[in-house]
Amino acid sequence: MPVEGFKVDVSKAVGHKFAPERVSSNRRDHILYALGVGVSEDELKFLYELNPQFSVLPTYPLVLALKGDSSDVNVFKDRGASGGPLPGMPPYDPNKIVHGEQTLDVINPWPINGGSFIAEKTCTGVFDKGSGMVIETTVDLYGEQDKKHYCSLVSKSFVRGYGGWNGPKGPKAVSYVPPKRNPDAVDVFATTTKQALLYRLSGDYNPLHADVDLAPKIGFPKPILHGLSTYGGCAHGIIKALANNDATRFKSIEARFASPVFPGETIETYMWKVDTKDPKTQGVIFVAKVKERDVVVVNNGYAVLYKDSPSSKL
Repeated sequence: MPVEGFKVDVSKAVGHKFAPERVSSNRRDHILYALGVGVSEDELKFLYELNPQFSVLPTYPLVLALKGDSSDVNVFKDRGASGGPLPGMPPYDPNKIVHGEQTLDVINPWPINGGSFIAEKTCTGVFDKGSGMVIETTVDLYGEQDKKHYCSLVSKSFVRGYGGWNGPKGPKAVSYVPPKRNPDAVDVFATTTKQALLYRLSGDYNPLHADVDLAPKIGFPKPILHGLSTYGGCAHGIIKALANNDATRFKSIEARFASPVFPGETIETYMWKVDTKDPKTQGVIFVAKVKERDVVVVNNGYAVLYKDSPSSKL
């Protein structure tokens, strides 16, 4: 049932630019993130700063909106409200929010040593899906000193129960259907029972991923793994299997979160190579599922890789 009296003023919400925010990262952050998405000890190029091929996983910037400019723990609800309120948006229960879809476009490779960056966040859509609403935000990250545009992140959050206010339905989603043949590669990642507790140290301190008393109140038997940990694990698997583990060949990724993962479960990522319109790139359709329950956890996945390493590296 729709929430009585709830209605978004789309004309005020969509296009709103939030206050720019300073965020930062360093090599320690990059290493901690790699551990949080399941990079194993035999891939020291992502885990050891003195490795001659030391690299940053290209999905690292996804954590910065919640991490901010500090390396200390923070209050999740405060970080989620950073940049100020969204005009035209009535109050709603934040516990009803689930991460629906995520896109990342790499414009310039993330600096190996990190640095300070400016996050510019814009509301790019609010859609009425009947059973709930979708809030779409786009975050662009720029170097504070070099002004270089490093990446663009598009996040779609689904707010359960807040639909039915006769708002726009939104554009029809692109569907990435796996080819009817065996996958070109399969990556298997066995999460640990501590995976969520490790990943949260990268900046996402949502209590749902740690608090054993809170999780049942929200509808889960126990804390779940962060969707973006699974997402980063999928990206890492694609780079490892189809890009010779060269992070500079990663161009973009998008996917939909289908079901939660519980720490300790095994994630299998199935990948199919497909053609793109650009002869310099390779498309990859992917799906991830939990092996133990045979449940799809990430679907409608699509990544783009460069066939060769770009000439400009940091």
